[in-house]
Amino acid sequence: MGNLCGKESKPDPFEQPGRTLGSAPPPPSGTSKLPPGASTGPKISGPGRTLGASGRSDTGDARRAAAQAAEERARAKQPKGKLGTQLAAQKQQRRMDALGQASEDERRLRDADASAEARNWN
Repeated sequence: MGNLCGKESKPDPFEQPGRTLGSAPPPPSGTSKLPPGASTGPKISGPGRTLGASGRSDTGDARRAAAQAAEERARAKQPKGKLGTQLAAQKQQRRMDALGQASEDERRLRDADASAEARNWN
């Protein structure tokens, strides 16, 4: 179906004969060259440096900075507030301890339900 009131569309580009792969135009001869006065840039020699760092680099400075960053990360992981300390204690608990605690809680709940049911029976 087509548009009855519209303009005719342009002819399909694939209806015209094309060219074969071997008949492509030859590539431009020669490569682009820099003008005679242009330079390629300064030659860089020596070690690279970190962004924002001074011109010289010491391995002691890098070690000190890495140690300081590690200390800051460790300080950020310390628990904050009551919930933070509870979470830290829970993370330190071994898996078997956690499963034992959950099992004990379930037993207590079942015992409480059983005793409540026995009281209500009479």
